[in-house]
Amino acid sequence: MTTLKSNKLKILNDPIYGFTSIPNSLLYDIIAHPYFQRLRRVSQMGFSNMVYPGANHTRFHHAIGCLHLMQKAVRVLRFKAIDISDEEANALYIAILLHDIGHGAFSHALEHSIVEGISHEEISLKFMKKMNAEFNGQLTMAIRVFEGKYPRKFLNQLISSQLDIDRLDYLKRDSFYTGVAEGNISSERLIAMIHVVNDELVIEQKGIYSVEKFLIARRLMYWQVYLHKTGLSAEHMLVNVLKRAKELSQNGEKLFASKALTYFLTTKITKENFTDQTLEIFSKLDDYDVLAAIKEWTDHSDNVLSLLSKMIIDRNLLKVKIQQMRASDAVMDAKISELKSTMNLAENEAQYFVFQKQIQNQAYNPSTPIMILNKNGKLEDIVKASDQLNLQALTKPVIKHFVCYPKQMKLVQS
Repeated sequence: MTTLKSNKLKILNDPIYGFTSIPNSLLYDIIAHPYFQRLRRVSQMGFSNMVYPGANHTRFHHAIGCLHLMQKAVRVLRFKAIDISDEEANALYIAILLHDIGHGAFSHALEHSIVEGISHEEISLKFMKKMNAEFNGQLTMAIRVFEGKYPRKFLNQLISSQLDIDRLDYLKRDSFYTGVAEGNISSERLIAMIHVVNDELVIEQKGIYSVEKFLIARRLMYWQVYLHKTGLSAEHMLVNVLKRAKELSQNGEKLFASKALTYFLTTKITKENFTDQTLEIFSKLDDYDVLAAIKEWTDHSDNVLSLLSKMIIDRNLLKVKIQQMRASDAVMDAKISELKSTMNLAENEAQYFVFQKQIQNQAYNPSTPIMILNKNGKLEDIVKASDQLNLQALTKPVIKHFVCYPKQMKLVQS
């Protein structure tokens, strides 16, 4: 009897780049793995679709796009006589595919709500090491590249730097799905301009204007999209509903939730007790678990949990006021007192609906510069090489404060 083998050299149709290929069977098997398939159920942009209705793309989309761009980067560097072995190229493909595999439900929105004190990059590394055992060590070099422990520095810079493949995809992709044209960078032009000098990733001088546009686009996308005030409101309300659910669960209240979500609601997980068993349960948790629970919690007897859940499901979000200065304690105390009396809430309950946070936007970090390769072979920081004077301004972090409170209330400054 003949056993039919599946064709693992697949071609996918990406809405941004068109046809993109899976270059070998190992990468196909990694994509087919349940850990990676979970990314289909993790939104790329959290609750940004409450502002931009088209922003429903997933971490899966993003990872496949990154694989496509990385293949282009390898081809460009090899054309420029940079020696990259097949094993190193494969390590790059694996590392960029898996760089976001540790993201939890709703991506950044719940990064420190479900687990505490451990970043998605650290969880990604745990997934990679677990998969490496399953794939008989074939991910070893990819892990070294991802961690920055491989001797060729520029390989890690392709994965994680100020002008890495990750950013080249997510800015263009998020711009496409949100419809915010300001973020539409020329990823392929930037990749065509990359080179390697002294083991460092650099950009050729003729690509300087594309880098300028990339930095400006990143700044605009943060203010217009990632830090949009309505998105901030929705994401912090999501954090608060999980916080309330954890508080109730850890006090013995039995809430409707999937097995995976129940585990994280009832168990305090930190970096120290994040075991292989925790990782396995984490791999079963995605946006669907959280949304299904929130829908059910709209009818819960706890007033805070039910009201927050209803507000999220009905998109009746908290009002947000962004300001340069932090609101005084007196202003915040007055708002909390007003809410306590109008909604009959205890002070700790009112703080779920009235709170303030801080946001920061730094488009360019001069401590890890983007280097421009001049025609005379000299390397120069983009800020010095550019004749765009406002690039220097992008090196300074811009910090703003915002206050969230119910729409029927007014914020009066004192």
